Amino acid sequence: MLSDIEISRQTPRRPIAEVAQSLGLAADEYHTVGDAKAKVQLQVLPRLASNPCGKFIVVTAVNPTPHGEGKTVTSIGLTQALHALNKRVCACLRQPSMGPVFGVKGGAAGGGYAQVVPMEELNLHLTGDIHAVTSAHNLAAAALDARLHHEIRLGAEAFWQQSGLRPLNIDPERLLWSRVMDHNDRALRQVTVGQGRNNGPEHSSSFTITAASELMAVLALSRDLQDMRQRIGKLLLAFDKDGQPITAEKLGVAGAMTAIMRQAIEPTLMQTLNGAPCLIHAGPFANIAHGNSSIIADEIALKLADYVVTEGGFGSDMGFEKFCNIKVRASGHAPDCAVLVVTLRALKSHAPKPPEDIGAVDLLALQQGFANLVWHLNNVRRYGLPVVVAINRFPQDTEQELAWLQQAAIAAGAADCVVSEAFSHGAAGALGLAQAVLRTLQQPAAFQPLYHPEAGLRASLATLAELGYGAAGVSLSTQAQQQLLEIQQLGADQLPVCIAKTPMSISHDPSLKGVPHDFVIPINELKLNAGAGFVTALAGNVMTMPGLGVTPGYLHIDIDAEGNICGL
Repeated sequence: MLSDIEISRQTPRRPIAEVAQSLGLAADEYHTVGDAKAKVQLQVLPRLASNPCGKFIVVTAVNPTPHGEGKTVTSIGLTQALHALNKRVCACLRQPSMGPVFGVKGGAAGGGYAQVVPMEELNLHLTGDIHAVTSAHNLAAAALDARLHHEIRLGAEAFWQQSGLRPLNIDPERLLWSRVMDHNDRALRQVTVGQGRNNGPEHSSSFTITAASELMAVLALSRDLQDMRQRIGKLLLAFDKDGQPITAEKLGVAGAMTAIMRQAIEPTLMQTLNGAPCLIHAGPFANIAHGNSSIIADEIALKLADYVVTEGGFGSDMGFEKFCNIKVRASGHAPDCAVLVVTLRALKSHAPKPPEDIGAVDLLALQQGFANLVWHLNNVRRYGLPVVVAINRFPQDTEQELAWLQQAAIAAGAADCVVSEAFSHGAAGALGLAQAVLRTLQQPAAFQPLYHPEAGLRASLATLAELGYGAAGVSLSTQAQQQLLEIQQLGADQLPVCIAKTPMSISHDPSLKGVPHDFVIPINELKLNAGAGFVTALAGNVMTMPGLGVTPGYLHIDIDAEGNICGL
């Protein structure tokens, strides 16, 4: 079989203008970026306001394993299959971060014969949205440090006279806004800035990967440019010495940050291998961030297509949970059904003693690990959604094990369970899945969120831990308790929660496989994201800046004699 990048290059593409027009965009509602991408302009939204919405399909998965589950492959394969069935369909996916591309995970364009193309353009830079978020975020950090420097250097009175700006009286011990970059770099997790003469004051800081920036969540959750401008103005950057919040608006940097992100708010239109439209917008990482594509992309797709396929990062305890409790609350667009992706090898990995050869036949290990699928199936159904289980088939999978899993999944409550071979056969390999989804969409959905933020942050955390993860409860560190009190004093106690935790387990502990019980979720830190409109809770040992491994992915990436990228 050809490599992913060879398949991407050798498959003929439709002109992107043709893809745009087939989706229903007028010529003045998009502008092309090269020959493979187009930015969709927000002026399309008022025109589409009265259009009915299509059916909304969210793709999620069991807990990920090192063997790969193929959630994006399944999302794209399903989109391709619906397109092959002559359905008006559009996928809405997140833009890949270059951190995983050059690290361990690789790209996020799908794979095999279920891809968004061209895959190298999707995985590297795309139309620069992530770079815009990086620049706007770091502008706020630079502005904050510069304001602190000049106010201390000149003194309050002289600063006011020279600048015409009222001193903010920033507390150097309460700077909240760090810096970001779109690479894995563990050396920047903790840094000291302001060293040297006239560069200070010196203080400790850190770097986070750009996808985890609150600005990325703002981009994903904004409804239009003015909404994004208002959200950026609410970003909490620091506190003054009287304990009052200093926002981006108060610092005077919100307008410039919005100007940097003015084009980033436009979704990027691309296509799948068989020419189905796909809107790429916002960033990944549901383990440390919001981890879903944008409300704007969803709105455009739902108004233009009869079927929209999206996905949440990692398992149903991660991106799907945030999709339901944060994104749906902000957008008002509830899903109509869910697709839950699983593999035989993933379930075997959740057996008490996983087999050494994870691809070998082992029905006992499969049956033991099946509990993880049952948990995720029940978790999705808890939100009132019918669920189709998609078994992403690997070459070593046997008919005996596949048949057992299909029967067991339906007996456990799945609306249907279908083997998908989208990776090997593209649209043809996912036709059965598409037909199962179409049948399931005829069932009524009764969507309901897991918790109600109006009950308060502590109650939301408890409900999410107990119902969302099966925990016995939560425990807040001393720091988190102090931060909770501060959030309450700021009047932000009724915001949704964005849990940052390991994706490798339903719990906070990656070593607890299967379906753990009787554990308590430790909340080490609470962070108010006033612009995004949620509170991030860091559970367990969570790193918001990944690191590169011993043999990172960049070792294989290069250009050939013709200047083509290879090794992705």
